[in-house]
Amino acid sequence: MGTFADFASTLERVHSTAGKNEKVRILSEYMRGLDADDAERVARFATGRASLKGSADETQIGYSMISDVIEEVTGLPPRELSRVYVKYGDLGKAAEELLSKKKETTLFQESLSLSDVAGSFEAMTQAKGKGSNATKKGLLKSLLLRANESEAKYIVKILTKEMRIGLVDGLVEEAVARAYDLDRGSVREAHLLVGDIGMLARSARSGELGRIRLELMRPTNFMLAEPMETPQEIADYFGKEVYADYKYDGVRAQLHKRGGEVRVFSRRLEEITASFPELVEGARLIDHDFMIDGEIVPFRDGRPLAFQLLQRRLRRKEGFEGAQSRAPVVFFCFDILLLDGGELYRKPLEDRRRTLERVIGGSPFGMAEMKAVRNSGQIQELFRSSRTLGYEGLVLKDPASPYTPGRRGKYWVKLKEELDTLDVVIVGAELGHGKRAGVISDYTFAVRDGADLRVIGKAYSGLTDKEIDEMMVKIKGLTTEDNGYFRKVRPELVIEVAFDSIQRSERHDSGFALRFPRIKRIREDKNAEQIDTLEKVREIYSSQKVTSEQ
Repeated sequence: MGTFADFASTLERVHSTAGKNEKVRILSEYMRGLDADDAERVARFATGRASLKGSADETQIGYSMISDVIEEVTGLPPRELSRVYVKYGDLGKAAEELLSKKKETTLFQESLSLSDVAGSFEAMTQAKGKGSNATKKGLLKSLLLRANESEAKYIVKILTKEMRIGLVDGLVEEAVARAYDLDRGSVREAHLLVGDIGMLARSARSGELGRIRLELMRPTNFMLAEPMETPQEIADYFGKEVYADYKYDGVRAQLHKRGGEVRVFSRRLEEITASFPELVEGARLIDHDFMIDGEIVPFRDGRPLAFQLLQRRLRRKEGFEGAQSRAPVVFFCFDILLLDGGELYRKPLEDRRRTLERVIGGSPFGMAEMKAVRNSGQIQELFRSSRTLGYEGLVLKDPASPYTPGRRGKYWVKLKEELDTLDVVIVGAELGHGKRAGVISDYTFAVRDGADLRVIGKAYSGLTDKEIDEMMVKIKGLTTEDNGYFRKVRPELVIEVAFDSIQRSERHDSGFALRFPRIKRIREDKNAEQIDTLEKVREIYSSQKVTSEQ
């Protein structure tokens, strides 16, 4: 039985190695000596997951609970944890340093096995209802009391899903192939189908990789669309008649039905069935077993509603009847992968569409709007129509294309446009995550409201590493209050941000929030007096085809 200490030691070696090939070699050599159970655990843990992808349940242990347990185990005050966390920007590394000062230990120090850790994670996941937080804290405390500093670091990193050791899924996948002498392409295809890296490793170790198939109630990766800039580029690329679907502004979802059992999975392969009971009811009206790909869209009276209404439903834990009336949805279907035990995903799209129409006919589900287009003029006309109706744009698809899970190839391409841009001023900044840990790279920004500034969002994408470094120097010089993780900034740095839509929001004092904001450029030619106003925000909000007030 593999020990967690060996796993942690292996990851330390991986982290201290810069080369990707060497990382793969170290992990593959370690995995070669594991049985199938531990191979599954290691592959999943190495990518920062505590549970199976596609599970409706997760450990649900956040920073606050982990911090409380670290304080209990070490006896250190919160300010000390905060100080160490700010130093690293990484709760796992903070735990490693602080747990060297444990005030408590277990009476009999037993080595942690991979099975012990996985069992504790599973128990955390199963803890529900009244008293569940106390149960989870007790389980975590027991783990940290038994763990050495290095083990504690990786326990925390897995729970926070922030490994930061350079082992992305693709490298773990490569390590699995190398460990068990398997063809890299075959392992990649199997991973795209199975969705979960742990199940992939188990199948590979057991010599059953060739048996992996799409299965109902187990989500697969979604086929993705490659972005293109113009209708002419798209027309030139395909050079033939293609299908054009409206790009809906909702939640991409896989709907699985087997007998009376129905499950719904998100693009992140997480189960979201409980949020949409009407999809379960609708699926049960169809006398087939199937796996359908589509989009859950907030929809009423023949028109889409604001995505914000859908977000509220996803966050809701109870009271779904009221949520259904306030935010009714339609499931727009655009592909079918499995039907009554038969695989369809390798067949041409035009055949799958005909089958899909037949299967959902007479059900409450909608067929995604699709039209044949050939030239740039037809694409442009349909794109404008989609925007007028309140959709995001178009997805254009090759009628002969198979469904390729997880691939962003050019069988499917998408055409969309940003709603508008705003010139805003930075009023706050905080440390980033992942590869930007310890770097000031997340910017809170505001618009002008008379003599005041009103916050409207936060952005962390769009700048180059060089620009981020230059901004960090400026922000440090403009800091008026440094709280460690977050700092207030004198409003002098102006940036232009693009976004997809504006929503009503109680999070910001402007009353609005930008959806998918990204930085287009630094406006060194403007000062804070010249930024856009809250009135302009209101005008853009009112001009949208879809608002949260509809």
